[in-house]
Amino acid sequence: MNMADFFSMGGRGFYVWSSFGAVALALVIEMMLVKKRGSAAAQLKKTVAETQQ
Repeated sequence: MNMADFFSMGGRGFYVWSSFGAVALALVIEMMLVKKRGSAAAQLKKTVAETQQ
C-alpha cells in the first residue's frame, strides 16, 4: 500500500477526507465560540460585581 492508495481510500477518499475536514472545522469553530462565550461570561460577572458594590 502506498500513500496514494491510502488517501484514495478505495475510491471513497473524497467523502472520507471531506467529512474529516468538516468535523475538524466544526471543532475549531466550536472552540472559538466557547472561548468567546467564556470571555463574555467573565466580563458580565465583572460588571455585575462592580454594580453590586
